[in-house]
Amino acid sequence: LEYASAALQADREVVLAAVNQYGGALDYASAALKADREAVLAAVNQDGFALYYASHTLQADREVVLATVNQNGRALKYASAALKDDRDIVLAAISQDGIALLFASDALKADREIVLAAVNTNGFVFKFASNSLKNNREIVLAAVNQFGYALKFTSGAFKNDREVVLAAVNQNGHALLDASTAMRADREVVLAAVNQYG
Repeated sequence: LEYASAALQADREVVLAAVNQYGGALDYASAALKADREAVLAAVNQDGFALYYASHTLQADREVVLATVNQNGRALKYASAALKDDRDIVLAAISQDGIALLFASDALKADREIVLAAVNTNGFVFKFASNSLKNNREIVLAAVNQFGYALKFTSGAFKNDREVVLAAVNQNGHALLDASTAMRADREVVLAAVNQYG
């Protein structure tokens, strides 16, 4: 589609064929077709990142964005601000890819249910949770169970919490690096770390 004439880049049938093959081809479609709901839905169903090329109106269209994040959660990045604050859209995005939490509104980064769902799919996103949730024991445990290195982003109290540190080193022995001095001197914790990593 990139090398087609302007007339063919504005041809609905040609653009639909192109975006069904490669969603990113939407980049080369005419402005009118970037605002065409059917063309954009076809593109985002093939490649969620195609939302980037859609009109602002369709980046704010709930159905289009839901289809987008179901295909690629990280494409939440290209949704309107209002939809980045939509609980259902963000839950769908993080269910597909926990990293989508990075693009959620600040309010939803402080939402316990949203953050818990995100860290259960990708513990690294704990880094992007609100400070208040970084002090939530349930969320900390979920994060370190999924990604031991998440211990690095916790408060000092959790770095000295035996249960949390054991969960972290059982997932990744290198997490011992971020444990408190007392935990690095704890025989059971160190054994767990070396049994996991060496």
